[in-house]
Amino acid sequence: MRYAILSDIHGNLEAIEAVLESVRGDSVDGYISLGDVVGYGADPSPVIKILQSIKPRFLIAGNHDWGVIGAADISDFNNFAQAAIEWTSKILSDSEKKYLESFELKRVDRNMTLVHGSLEDPERFNYVLDAGDAFITMALLQTQLCFVGHSHSPGFYREDGESIKKIESAFLKLDLGQRYLVNAGSVGQPRDLDPRASYVIYDEEGMSVEVKRVPYDIKKAQDKIIAAGLPPFLAYRLQDGQ
Repeated sequence: MRYAILSDIHGNLEAIEAVLESVRGDSVDGYISLGDVVGYGADPSPVIKILQSIKPRFLIAGNHDWGVIGAADISDFNNFAQAAIEWTSKILSDSEKKYLESFELKRVDRNMTLVHGSLEDPERFNYVLDAGDAFITMALLQTQLCFVGHSHSPGFYREDGESIKKIESAFLKLDLGQRYLVNAGSVGQPRDLDPRASYVIYDEEGMSVEVKRVPYDIKKAQDKIIAAGLPPFLAYRLQDGQ
């Protein structure tokens, strides 16, 4: 199987459309979503419809998804995130919220584990930001691979003896004798100073993972955010990838 692994779309229609156009050239067999389908962006309903159309094999819940359906206390979110969650919750239909409610907190399938943030208390949505955070999750990992999102910054971590090493590469050939944590980055709001949408291709048979980057119409996404009355900061940050 070849999977396109998507995370943190955040209601950004222009970004997910560009990613799916790119994926058409990747000859994938299926999709995986690692959460935060909604929040921040101005097109949560169209994004949900797109996800429903591509039928990801696994749908993992993110903290914004939980916030919108009332499963997470949004007082823990910053002011911009709270405003976006409240706005999104008002405009989604009951059926769209039911779809978000169907997302799993964690999934283990054969050699991979899927979760939005850290495996340590996944319902708390802790971040994996560095090798120390990756070490905590990999200490709990029961499979060879763990795919995460949440930090909006793509990257690879590899178990290296008793320590964890970050790998500075966009492509990684997997070794059967080692374990890995892969952050898919963000489709709709990258924060690694690269504004292009990010996703991952995982090739089970070829034993490889690759981070892909795709440009999209940022100006159109920004204009929609401002027109919707969402905090302007959520629009401005898209152009800087932060």
